[in-house]
Amino acid sequence: MMASLERSRSALFVVAAVAWPFLALAQPAPALQPPPGPPPVKADSAPATAAKATPPPASLDSLGWLAGCWRGNVNQREFREQWMPLRGDLMVGVGHTVNAGKTQDYEYLRLEPRADGVYYVALPSGQKETAFRLASVETDGGDTIFTFANPAHDFPQRIVYRRGTLGWLYVHIEGPIKGEERRIIYPFRRIDCESGELVTS
Repeated sequence: MMASLERSRSALFVVAAVAWPFLALAQPAPALQPPPGPPPVKADSAPATAAKATPPPASLDSLGWLAGCWRGNVNQREFREQWMPLRGDLMVGVGHTVNAGKTQDYEYLRLEPRADGVYYVALPSGQKETAFRLASVETDGGDTIFTFANPAHDFPQRIVYRRGTLGWLYVHIEGPIKGEERRIIYPFRRIDCESGELVTS
């Protein structure tokens, strides 16, 4: 979801939500009203209880739940991610954003183990590949929070996958823009890859 950030830094699209189609937006827009289900985490609010951190895993097993299809909608934009099951120490994914019926951007994704940890690697359309190392895994109530970080990157510097309940997934992109910390949250729901119907079990 990094392709649009490089194209425009004129407005920041903040919404309540394996990444990041409108990253470069610079002024806040109205928050998304998600479909029925548990309320999304607000971008500027602290969790009600302190999250409990555990050491980052050295394998991809703890991310196997991500396999499948995910969809979110913001106004006329629909963003999707699809991840293949873990095979051969690698998870391969793709992201696709459609705006008013036309492709806005797409990206190729992968999760892979390296000598110093697990990495989230994104190759957005028209851009160079960027890798983010899994820096922490936390639990917050019934949610599990996976934070990938690359302090050397401009924006985002952190990609957060928050696994919620009832088929919810919140993808955060975080980091500084013009000296100010920004967070954009994309709410996804798990869907059936063939029918597109919501999956809640």
